[in-house]
Formats: sequence, C-alpha cells, structure tokens
Amino acid sequence: MATKPARTLVSHDTLPYVRRLWAEWMRPHWRQLALILVTVIILAGASSLYPVVIKKAFDAFDQQNKRFVQLVPFVVILVTAVKGFAMLAQSILTNRIVTRIEADMQTALYASLIDSDVAQLGRETPAALTQRFTTDFAFIREALTRLSTVFLRDLATAIAVVGVMFWIDWEVTLIALVVLPLLAPAIARIGKKLRRTALSTQEQTALMAGMVSESLASIRTAKTYGLEGYLKQRAGAFFEQIRRLKMKSANQRSRLDPILEIGGGFAVAGVLVFIGWRIIKGQTTIGDFTGFITALLLAAQSLRTLGNLNAILQEAVASLSRVFAVMDERPTIQDRPGAQPLAVAGGAITFENVSFRYDDQVALHGIDLVVPAGKMTALVGRSGSGKSTLVSLVPRLFEATDGAVRIDGVDVRDVTLASLRAKVAVVTQEAVLFDDTVRANIAFGRPDATQDEIEAAARAAAAHDFIMGLPDGYDSPVGDRGSRLSGGERQRIALARALLKDAPILVLDEATSALDAESERAVQDALAVLTKGRTSLVIAHRLSTIRMADMIVVLDRGRVAESGSHDALLARGGIYAKLHRLQAGADGLEMAEFDLTRA
Repeated sequence: MATKPARTLVSHDTLPYVRRLWAEWMRPHWRQLALILVTVIILAGASSLYPVVIKKAFDAFDQQNKRFVQLVPFVVILVTAVKGFAMLAQSILTNRIVTRIEADMQTALYASLIDSDVAQLGRETPAALTQRFTTDFAFIREALTRLSTVFLRDLATAIAVVGVMFWIDWEVTLIALVVLPLLAPAIARIGKKLRRTALSTQEQTALMAGMVSESLASIRTAKTYGLEGYLKQRAGAFFEQIRRLKMKSANQRSRLDPILEIGGGFAVAGVLVFIGWRIIKGQTTIGDFTGFITALLLAAQSLRTLGNLNAILQEAVASLSRVFAVMDERPTIQDRPGAQPLAVAGGAITFENVSFRYDDQVALHGIDLVVPAGKMTALVGRSGSGKSTLVSLVPRLFEATDGAVRIDGVDVRDVTLASLRAKVAVVTQEAVLFDDTVRANIAFGRPDATQDEIEAAARAAAAHDFIMGLPDGYDSPVGDRGSRLSGGERQRIALARALLKDAPILVLDEATSALDAESERAVQDALAVLTKGRTSLVIAHRLSTIRMADMIVVLDRGRVAESGSHDALLARGGIYAKLHRLQAGADGLEMAEFDLTRA
C-alpha cells in the first residue's frame, strides 16, 4: 500500500529554490558564511550554558557551596558578554553578505531584462517589471537576513540546548520532543497557503504599480476629460484587493503563534508532571529541575522562531519564483552559430515574402519589397497597417515569422546583432532620452565622439541654439525621459544622436512629428544631408516629408497596397492619389494620419 510522503516544515517544492539560491548566489561567499557559522556556534554554545549554570547554581545553593555561589555572577556576565559580541559580529557579517547578494541578483535580473526581446518585455508593464526590484527583493532580503541570523542561530541553539536537556534527563527530553511531529503538518500547510497568497499579492501589487504609473503619466488627459473620479475608483479597487490579500496573509501567519504556543504548553505540562513526580520520588534534584526547565524554555523559544521563519521563507520563495522566471527566459533573438559581422556595401534592403505574428495576430502578410540602396523610401498607411513592425525587422527588434530580411543580399539572421545594429540608426516618434546631460544623450550615438563632433551633429539637427540657451549648455540635465525639454527639443536631440552615429541605414519613425513648422524646416534640411547616400526607411504622415522620398510604399492591413514615386502614384489614381486629394486640401503642407477606409 502506498504511503504518504512525510510532512516537513519546508515543503519539497520550496527546496529547489533554496538550493538554487545557495548554489548560484550564496556559495560564492562561502568564506563569509563560514565566519557567520563560527559566530552561530559561539552563540549556540553560550546559550546552552545558561541552563548548565542555573543547574549548577541551584545545586550549589542546595549544598551551600559558597565559593561556587560567588563565582556565578562572573560566569553569567562572561557568558552574556561573549553572546553579545557574537551577536554583533553576526549582524555585521550578515548585513554585508545579504546586501552583496541582493545587489548581485538585481544586477543579473536587470541584465536579463535588458537582453530580453522587445516582444518579451512588452508582455508586462515597465512598472510591473520594476516592482520585482522593490517588493520582491524586500521579501528575498528579509529571508536571506533571517536565514543567516535567526535560522542558523536558533537552529544551532535548539540543537545545543536539546543536547543539554538530554544530558540532564534524557527520558524527560523525549517526552518534551514528542510534540514536534504533531505540529509539523499544520505549520507546513500554513506555509503553502502563505506562499500562494504571497504570489497573488505580489502580482496584484505589480498591476497596481502599473496603474499608478499610467495614471500619473496621463494626468493632463485625465484632468482635461474630468477622469479624476474614475481614476480614484479604479485605484480604490486595486488597493482594496491588495488589502484583502495582505489581511489574508496576516491571518494565516497569525495562526502559527497559537499552534506553537499550545504545542509548547503541552510539552511544558508533560515535563512538569513527569519531573515533579521524579522530584517527589527523590530521583532528581531541584537543580536538575530548574536547569531542565530553563533549557526547555530556551529550546521552545528557538523552535517557535523557526516555525514562524517558514512563513517568511514561503513569501520569499514566491518572490524568487518571479525573479528566476525573468532570469531564465532566454531571448529568442540571438546570434546564430557562426554569425559574421555585417559589412554594408550599398545598403539595399530586401523583404522576401516576410510575415510576422504577434501571438495569434498576424501583423504582416507576405511582404515582398526592395528598398533601394542609398535612397529614401517612405512608408505610409493607417495605424495598425504594419509600418513600425516592418522597419523593426531590419535591426531585428522583432524576428520575421516567415520569409527573410536581407541587407545587400545577406540574411540579417546570419550576421551578429551587434554589427547589424551598429549599421542602423533609428529615430522614433517618441524621442527616447535618458536622465543624463544633453551631451551624454547625443554621445550615445557614438560614445568616443569629441565635443566638436557632438556640436556639429547638434547644429545639423537644428539643436545647437536651444542647447546653448539651457542653464549649463551641453552639460544641462534633460530630466526623466527628457521632461525638462519640449517635445520638439527632445526630437532634435534624438536626431543629433542619429546624425552622430553616422550609420549607413537610417530608420525614421515619425521623426519630425513633434516639431513646429520652423524647427521642421531646419530639420528637413538636416535630414536631406543625413539621408543623402544612405538607405533610409521613413514612416511619415506629413506630405512635406513624403515628397522627399525616392519611393513611396503604401501599406494596408499588413500588405503592400501600392508603391512608386509621388508623381507616379498620383498619376495612378489609387489609394495614395485619393488620400492626397483628401488630406492636402488645407494648406498642402501636412498630411494627417492615413485612414484607408475613408480613402
């Protein structure tokens, strides 16, 4: 007949996470851990001396041994001093190693996120991913600290004190310890429930962080549309759900103390009855009794702490599972074996029967397109037609589901990612700036650039004049995501970065959309210089930008609807011509977003 596996305080599904934490993150610091273990042994030894001293003291009182009675205070002071210094050393060593492990794990987690594919990162909000570095690591740090101090100290203390109990009276010790197997299943069940609740709490907290980040980022729109009430109501629902989960977790943890308290009560009651009977019979002394009770109380305190530690460990395991899930997810877009550096001759880009899917949604259908070397090709189409997806396949931010993307006849999957992306400069509609200086943000295009080269790129992007008007010029901080600059200023910094990179292939995704008319004219001149002799893929809605293109490609629902020059497409009288008549009527300068259903 099959038997059920034994229940332990630490569940079997917890052990893999603990083993991995030890193998990958704790074992490299084994020397410091060994020092902690030395302090633990000293602490356990000092604690186990308490019942021995008390036993000897009461025996001395009973025997009227004045010399030993005089020595007792000095022995107690010595024991407590040793224990105090050992506790201090243990705390210092533990703080040093825990903060080191936390920083190492955060560094590895961040590296995994940075190396992840764009599609992988898009599955969760930035706030939810950031939450792993805060809430999740708070649980992990707490568990590491407790494991390195409380667990080791109380485990060693419990073992040492139980050893003293066996030395004093092994029969009574067995009676006291019989309670432990009865408590273990209940503690294990509570631990599993705590782990599930902790995981739900952390996931809900991640969603809440995303909600707060989204609402604060959109506060202008929210106030304009009077959405304050809606946002408050939505946030209240999140906070209430998290409150319920935290209350559930607290209630589950609170069940441990009564279980341990009652179990300890049974143990003490059994000991009092049995040892009291033996004292009456004259089979033991008052010193044995007081020493044993002291040891029992010390052991009970340590075992109670160990029982509560399981709750903290289960919460940490829930966090470790989330952190390791990110670390273990390997990017799908990687260098193939034998990949060679890309050498761009002309820079012609060929899309051969290219298709792409987002999960189950098809974004591109069998695209066949040749982007001429050294020419500007404009992509137009309504939102969702596949423009941004198509250009993202060139630097392999996404991977084509079917077909191939080639540069000068070489499949982009056969060259190294680093060399491919070094040959492609990208400027998007949302200019991405980092919280650093203007100089640093431009120099990201080429980190070894000189100040003169940085300024030349800024002048070409019509950015030098406004930069010099900033408080510290090129050393002025741009703020979080460029918050200290206007939209047009951020865009010109991004253009200067692309100019400085001087890549043979250029991708412009609505690069002039945030510019006013005056800035756009200046940038258009810069773009004319930038795109000359370069293979350029330009996504644009403004007619002034599109007219600069050597070829225009109209996308519709992930397919190429038509292509050709501006004049040729007008003469054809197709979608582009209809759109031109509809959108160029106002002033002939701007083209609103394509709506092919209207066209």
